[in-house]
Amino acid sequence: MSAPTTTTMPGASAERATSGPGRRRYPLPRAMFVTIQSVFLAVIGLIVLVPLAVIFVGTFQDGGEIMRSGLRLDVDVSSFRLDNYVMLLTDSGLYFRWFANSVGLTVVQVAGTLLVSSFVAYGFAMYDFKGKTAAFIAVLLLMTVPFEIMMLPLYVMVNDLGLADSYAVIVLPFLAASVTIFFFRQYFTGIPKELLEAGRVDGVTEFGIFFKVVLPISRPALAAMGILNGMVTWNNFLWPLLVLRSAEKFTLPIGLNTLLTPYGNNYDLLIIGSFFSLLPVLVLFLCFQRFFVAGMTAGALKG
Repeated sequence: MSAPTTTTMPGASAERATSGPGRRRYPLPRAMFVTIQSVFLAVIGLIVLVPLAVIFVGTFQDGGEIMRSGLRLDVDVSSFRLDNYVMLLTDSGLYFRWFANSVGLTVVQVAGTLLVSSFVAYGFAMYDFKGKTAAFIAVLLLMTVPFEIMMLPLYVMVNDLGLADSYAVIVLPFLAASVTIFFFRQYFTGIPKELLEAGRVDGVTEFGIFFKVVLPISRPALAAMGILNGMVTWNNFLWPLLVLRSAEKFTLPIGLNTLLTPYGNNYDLLIIGSFFSLLPVLVLFLCFQRFFVAGMTAGALKG
């Protein structure tokens, strides 16, 4: 008895080939999907930029009027004035000193944190040693401890050592950042160890392998952590407020806070000073944004 014959439609095999598991299928036409996605992201971007636009408009207004009526975009353009900019450039007191202090501390803090934390993470990722697991668990546990809990004993220790009112005490306690160590460790575990072995065969020292092989291929991770640590350091307020006592050594967040006193409030300088304090973080992100997403994605997926 002969087997029944089956007939296939001419285009059936081609349809199966084009709709296989490897081909991404959209519920909407691709052009419409991309358009909707672009419009959605544009709207989110505009929402994020609204606060920046509002504070920028506020730099052309009287500070006292802003405090009375609030920041808003629906203002009379004819009432705009440049008095705040003139005051910033001619009669801003210690503002630019505070700005320079914040820039210097941020650069030193970020560079030191990236170097020290990446070096510690390199040891966790590439070497086996006694107590490695316990030490890494301690790093993970440290990530769960709020800084406010460690602040008081750290402040007492700083006073006992006589390091108060110095920039060193702002930088040194945070060079080995637990979050940065964890991120770099996750990233380094994805680097093939054959690269390290090849370097050792060529006679490169362990330090040379780290600086000449590992760090150059870790630029996305360095950029991502540089942006995050830069934002944290630039906006750091509580710890510098505790340890700094001289007005000339204040960072920008502390300096701007001193403009509000019970005896008089300099709202004009506060508004325009706050706007210009945003620019370094924006410049930092724009310079390294192409590495930021790649670094964050790689650090999240590797390990």
